[in-house]
Amino acid sequence: MAELLFLSELRFPMISTYKNKISIGITILLLASCNYFSSESIANPIARVGESYLVLSDLNKIIPDNLSPEDSTILANNYIQDWAQQQLMLSRAKLNIPEMKQQEFEDLVKQYRADLYINAYKEGLVAKSMDKQVSHMELETYYENHKENFKLNERLVKIRYINVANDYDNINQLRAAIRRFNHEDKQLLESLAITFKSYSLNDSTWVKSSSIIQKLPKITMDNSESYLKKSHFFELSDSLGVYLVTVNEVLGRNDIAPLEYVEPTVRKIILNKRKLDFIKNLERELLDEATGNKEFEIFELKQDSKQ
Repeated sequence: MAELLFLSELRFPMISTYKNKISIGITILLLASCNYFSSESIANPIARVGESYLVLSDLNKIIPDNLSPEDSTILANNYIQDWAQQQLMLSRAKLNIPEMKQQEFEDLVKQYRADLYINAYKEGLVAKSMDKQVSHMELETYYENHKENFKLNERLVKIRYINVANDYDNINQLRAAIRRFNHEDKQLLESLAITFKSYSLNDSTWVKSSSIIQKLPKITMDNSESYLKKSHFFELSDSLGVYLVTVNEVLGRNDIAPLEYVEPTVRKIILNKRKLDFIKNLERELLDEATGNKEFEIFELKQDSKQ
């Protein structure tokens, strides 16, 4: 049976900004054995399960500098209990899981550790050395060659709208300006924008129809097609105000999304492909270099004489 030693009481009289200077008063409770661990071989031991020790430096890592002595004690004791439970479960697991299965786990752990180091190294090289600039020509070329991959799953609209109070003065002027929307109209609406409850005059940007439905009253997914039509003006009102809306352009579901709308996605695809090529070249160059300087060799297998 694994032996367990743990703190029944842990006091922190003073918290220093340097955790290795924490003063600790310890009372040790022995649960399963009368054997006491030796501090000669283990520096500042706090608890033990079998041959595994928890030391003071482990506690220092998890205790923030700004905790009160009471909170530090609670945190430390909880950590010790969790550590002891983990060690006990691990020791029981090793006793009951077949060695072959344990070896599989060890192999997975080694592979995972290797992957962590390798991936961190690759990401560092990518961040430092890979060209992350994507030209407009690259964007257009990829888009033109893969247009079918960018079909819309909902309608897009280019729209402008104004939301004003129900008693807004001279609303007819606003109606005419947002429908006609010439240079003078734009200047007028921008000068009056401070009096609007909300507005959007940028009708050159594609927006999802679902976003418009959320902003405007009385429009639903079922009736949206009767409102969101190309070159269509409509007016809506509710208890909160009046909405003057002009739809500039519309793209339907299953239409090809314009490049301006999917540009962030296309850019990400190009950079991901460039990253894969960069890493592939890196791996090939590394192998070639190691082979050239005899750091990497493949030995010819000897045939079994009995075969």
